[in-house]
Amino acid sequence: MDQVSVDHHHLRPMSGRDPREPHRAATPLELLFDLTLVVAFGVAGEQLAHSLAVGHVAVGLAAFGFVLFGATWAWISYTRFATAYDTDDWFVRLAVLVQMLGVLVFTLGIPDLFHGFEHHWEMRNETIVAGYVVMRVALVALWLRAARDHPERRHACRVQAGAVALAQVGWVAVAVADLATGPTLVLGMLLFALEVALPMLIERTYGEHPWHPHHLAERYGLLTIIALGEGVIGTTASLEALYQHGGWSVGLVAIGAAGVSLTVGLWWVYFSFPFAQILELRPASVYAFAYAHLLVWAAVAMVGAGLHVAAYYLEHEATIGRAATVLTIALPVALFVLVAYVGGTLMTPGGTVDPFHVVLVVLTALVLGGAVVLAMAGASLALCLVVVMLAPWVTVVGFELLGHRHMNERLAVGD
Repeated sequence: MDQVSVDHHHLRPMSGRDPREPHRAATPLELLFDLTLVVAFGVAGEQLAHSLAVGHVAVGLAAFGFVLFGATWAWISYTRFATAYDTDDWFVRLAVLVQMLGVLVFTLGIPDLFHGFEHHWEMRNETIVAGYVVMRVALVALWLRAARDHPERRHACRVQAGAVALAQVGWVAVAVADLATGPTLVLGMLLFALEVALPMLIERTYGEHPWHPHHLAERYGLLTIIALGEGVIGTTASLEALYQHGGWSVGLVAIGAAGVSLTVGLWWVYFSFPFAQILELRPASVYAFAYAHLLVWAAVAMVGAGLHVAAYYLEHEATIGRAATVLTIALPVALFVLVAYVGGTLMTPGGTVDPFHVVLVVLTALVLGGAVVLAMAGASLALCLVVVMLAPWVTVVGFELLGHRHMNERLAVGD
């Protein structure tokens, strides 16, 4: 019998992972960190659903965008670090623990942010900023440790740590300055732009860190599944409320069918694109890949919120009409499909538009538009939801019949 060895978690040199390492996969620590994002997605989706149901569209979307960017950008930053410097020792584990605590503090501040926006656009972002800074300070410590242990990338790692720290100083200053809403929003947008631009500029100046294409693709796919899970959670909560309110009904069955069908359909669409192979063939597309996912995750979470709005409508707790209710689901589905096709086109070798993809996008738009037209014509919400849930399956059927051949041809060009 082979001897079993149990590894320890003492400090090890953080010298960088091999970007060509075979069978690289997500670690249990990374999966544990992902679980905290479930809570953030869930609370943000619930708050957005309430805002949309009472007609506060601009308020809900603005607060939701602020929250989703903060949570997912912190995740993206850590994932980019981990794919390059994933050393499983006690320091890294404690750093991830700190980041998880930061996500929980961040989540506690989400309702205050939404309520502040609804109350004359007040910027009640102190708790959210505190949680965000906690997450980012832990990342600064990790970059500094990588700088110490990896001499070849020392300067680049220090610059990365400095850039993250500088942005956090800005966030703290904005939070404590107690400025008017307008200046606060402008400064927040500038800080968001700084957070996004600096990593790309640093790597273009000092060279890229040793990221792994298959590991990155798996990590982003896993968070997409978590975001899709929020749709299932939102659907379940809506079904429970409807069932307690009036038992079984056509509307309850329609929401359940739409929630499950949309979840599976969007999952199928997303994983129709071989992102790992694309990143391997076109490593320069990694930033487009990362930034596009900000919209992908937002769209998926908004689908869950829209299903919750549908439940509010059926319970007569929404002030918006039937067509507007259908739009809360149809628009994020359209955004998801559009980003998938545009991102896939820009990333794949050649980067040219596939006419077949255009046909599928147009057909998807017709299905979603048809659901809205039906709602405006007085059709039941149940019928409209059944039509909406067919939208992602246009791509699924198209890919299974013909699209996979087109994708294989494009990837063959890049070999």
